[in-house]
Amino acid sequence: MAEGDAGSDQRQNEEIEAMAAIYGEEWCVIDDCAKIFCIRISDDIDDPKWTLCLQVMLPNEYPGTAPPIYQLNAPWLKGQERADLSNSLEEIYIQNIGESILYLWVEKIRDVLIQKSQMTEPGPDVKKKTEEEDVECEDDLVLACQPENQVKTLDFDVSENRTEIEELPPIDHGIPITDRRSTFQAHLAPVVCPKQVKMVLAKLYENKKIASATHNIYAYRIYCEDKQTFLQDCEDDGETAAGGRLLHLMEILNVRDVMVVVSRWYGGVLLGPDRFKHINNCARNILVEKNYTNSPEESSKALGKNKKCSSWSNGLSENPGVYTCS
Repeated sequence: MAEGDAGSDQRQNEEIEAMAAIYGEEWCVIDDCAKIFCIRISDDIDDPKWTLCLQVMLPNEYPGTAPPIYQLNAPWLKGQERADLSNSLEEIYIQNIGESILYLWVEKIRDVLIQKSQMTEPGPDVKKKTEEEDVECEDDLVLACQPENQVKTLDFDVSENRTEIEELPPIDHGIPITDRRSTFQAHLAPVVCPKQVKMVLAKLYENKKIASATHNIYAYRIYCEDKQTFLQDCEDDGETAAGGRLLHLMEILNVRDVMVVVSRWYGGVLLGPDRFKHINNCARNILVEKNYTNSPEESSKALGKNKKCSSWSNGLSENPGVYTCS
């Protein structure tokens, strides 16, 4: 396998894992080897009126030099309406050549469905979802982050005289997720400089429960207005590749000026790939809760900014004949 192909394959796998973490049961695998997936998108999760299935096949060259091959499945989607939606997806691709775009596509389609549901025409009958997801929450893990004796040595020093540096930002804590005795919990703080990143970590490690976690994975993204670029970094803390996957999720969600730390307390049972799903779910939940996720239009503009649109042909079109979404 060529080096470029290996890089594309890694980026595809990271995006697939992120999409599965973001959309859960709405995202399904049709053919893992052929990289064919579909996602059911609706205008409203609790009371859907309009639903559409987006099916994608990821060529080896995606996302570097080729777009996904896609199919839009909905009995009501015809004529000009189908053409307009396809044009919108193709425009997003052109604005973001070389970038991961599945999240932008899904949320663009959801926007179209929401606009359609606000029109006077009634939607087709759609079976309402009634499943309820139970999340195990341990009260002692919902942390108030009270000052305690620091029990973990950090690789940096934080000045005690905080009047001369940026203030410690507020820190929020997400609802824990427990699976096979392993517990995951996300912590979030707004940050505008690397110094604040260090201060947040130091403050979190003052809590004995967080300091005793098996892993404290983190990632941050800071937008530099003057250079119109992002300052970002991540840390695995012993959970190989977890930091990079967390940062990739934050890139897909196009969040800025925020830091997310996910603590994992290992329970003695290996979770395999599920551990990455839980890490990303924790992170996404708290980012959504604290309103850090942008609308798809804002995301598209931000990701496409300062990019040159190169010419392209074939690949970015519907393939109407091959696979269907059940």
